[in-house]
Amino acid sequence: METVALIPLNPPAPDTLARRTTWNASALLKMWHLASLDAPTVAVTWAWALGWAAGVRPPAWPLVVLALVVWVIYVVDRLLDARTGLANGSLHLLQARHSFHWRNRQILIPLCACATAAAGWMVLTQMPAMGLRSDSAVGLATLAYLSNVHGGKDGGGWIRRMSRRLSGRISRLVPRECVVGAMFSAGCLLPVMARTRLTWDVTATAVALAALAWLNVGAIGFWEGCREKPSRTRGAAIALACACLALAAVLARTQPGSAEVVLAAGVSALLLAALDAMAATMEPVVLRAAADLVLLTPLFLLAARVAA
Repeated sequence: METVALIPLNPPAPDTLARRTTWNASALLKMWHLASLDAPTVAVTWAWALGWAAGVRPPAWPLVVLALVVWVIYVVDRLLDARTGLANGSLHLLQARHSFHWRNRQILIPLCACATAAAGWMVLTQMPAMGLRSDSAVGLATLAYLSNVHGGKDGGGWIRRMSRRLSGRISRLVPRECVVGAMFSAGCLLPVMARTRLTWDVTATAVALAALAWLNVGAIGFWEGCREKPSRTRGAAIALACACLALAAVLARTQPGSAEVVLAAGVSALLLAALDAMAATMEPVVLRAAADLVLLTPLFLLAARVAA
């Protein structure tokens, strides 16, 4: 579910490879990740969940726009990562998702153009002015982040230089993973903000989602680049799960919908901790896909609603 810059992947020791077991997921799960369909799925799921917490049901079109925009962002990010790796001769830094996108760029780039046009048409024809302003703010923040990650140090026009300067200042104040988590949560919150005013419980639920996204990005970064360091994922995941449990207990009496969504975030955090414990035994592509798969816990709420 995250946008990551190129991170060196240190190969495990031969004895570790010898002990490693192979856990093969289905081709469908791998393709879900490789084609960048995981992030849009997670985004739409949590947008619906935040609507559940707020007691509203967003119409279909903003969820479709959210899915299209998130997919385009992730595809562009991975294509730019692949181009950078090829230009610098650092192919060893690329993951399977980067190679997949570069091999299929002649298909993905036209699809991105169509998805962007479709999302833009729906925004211009369906979105009220108030929603357009909030969406634009999140969009500009996302462009500033991508410019900082992928833009060169010099040149590119004053707009690009200004966005890189702003995003650079933000990245010095807060971790990159935190910025990604906050932007992801804000994007999921946009369909809800267009339907109702934010209350403190929905805001707290969005903060829990931002923390979960932060944990997801940090765990993936560790798995793909820092295996020689002690993992902090499990400790952070357990701490987040405990915080979500405490918050859900506070919300349960007066805001049961928000309590259920916060509890789902806590369950996802515990599942990330379990993945961290099994990381050395899992195929990298499967592990990366599973990191987003465990974020789909709000679907259990939807299943319970349908069954009721």
